[in-house]
Amino acid sequence: MTDDGRRGRLRDGPRVSTPVLATGVFLVTVVVVALDVATGTAVRLFPLLIFLPALVSGLGEVWQTAATSLWVIVVEIVTGVYVGVPPADNLLASGFMTVFGVLSVLGCRYRVRREEEVFRLRSASAALQRLIVRPLPLRTADVLVDGLYQPVEEDTMVGGDMYEVATSRHGTRVLIADVQGKGLPAIGTALAVLGSFREAAYREHTLTGVVAALETAVVRQNAFASHTGEPERLVTALVLDIGRSPVVEAVNCGHIAPFLIRDGVACQMDLGEPAVPLGLAALSTTPRRGARFAFPRGATLLLCTDGVTEARDRHGAFYPLEERLRLWAREPGDGRLAAALGADLRAFTGAAPRDDIAILTLRRTDEPPPVNR
Repeated sequence: MTDDGRRGRLRDGPRVSTPVLATGVFLVTVVVVALDVATGTAVRLFPLLIFLPALVSGLGEVWQTAATSLWVIVVEIVTGVYVGVPPADNLLASGFMTVFGVLSVLGCRYRVRREEEVFRLRSASAALQRLIVRPLPLRTADVLVDGLYQPVEEDTMVGGDMYEVATSRHGTRVLIADVQGKGLPAIGTALAVLGSFREAAYREHTLTGVVAALETAVVRQNAFASHTGEPERLVTALVLDIGRSPVVEAVNCGHIAPFLIRDGVACQMDLGEPAVPLGLAALSTTPRRGARFAFPRGATLLLCTDGVTEARDRHGAFYPLEERLRLWAREPGDGRLAAALGADLRAFTGAAPRDDIAILTLRRTDEPPPVNR
């Protein structure tokens, strides 16, 4: 990256513009010098300007700090001569201001370099997130998918909640899942599940075959974790198979059942008794089976993780998701249901989220998308 490019990117951050900074420095200088001259006390006030470069070094760029340091030195010399400070004292004060100005410049340079490093790390994290978590909205031959993805640890960019949409010869297959726990080990399990789903969604003919592949991925990840001293982790997941037919197949592995919104009505789908989460198939005597439900054109499916359903307000009450969906079903607004739900969730809790949040909305397209020839 060139210096111009680096400076340009830094200006995108919280910087004080040069006119504002110059005006502030000038006003502070005028006030301090005017008070010094007006009061005429034995204790001079203008040497307090020595702190100006330090303030600028925490707000501005290196050249702004250097310019402020030079300005303070000149003002100190001129003011000292004007008020009759002995030349030796004036020279000593100028020396202190020069040293302090140099230190301020060096401190500002260190701060800018650290900010550049943080910017590069955030850029790499954002690029990694785009590779791991599919950007939304997106459209397949069957559905228009929108959503909201918010890890509880925002600096990680990726959390234990995950989703994926895969287009295969069998139709559009959708995954939303929640890994037990938080932190890097949970993210490792999430990546293992995502990688397995992306491969199995294209390879497997049946949805239960896709889920079996996800089960194998979690078991292998837990086996690896046991060798490194990490706890084993379970994964709740909901996998959908959506084709041109108005009927959708779903396999629910201990996850929240989807909500269907259509014609002003919102209700949660009955998928029967959910199967055990991924990673526990060996302990269950009941094989995972698919359930089917109607998903006609013009309808919207909402999928979410427990970061939504288990959110609480300050009094401990759970977020009334189904009640909110029924309200929005009658007043659909601009169609950005996931964004509206996220904003309402933040207003309801009145605090930062305590768990990862993943929300997907799937809307049947009224007309099939055009075929590119």
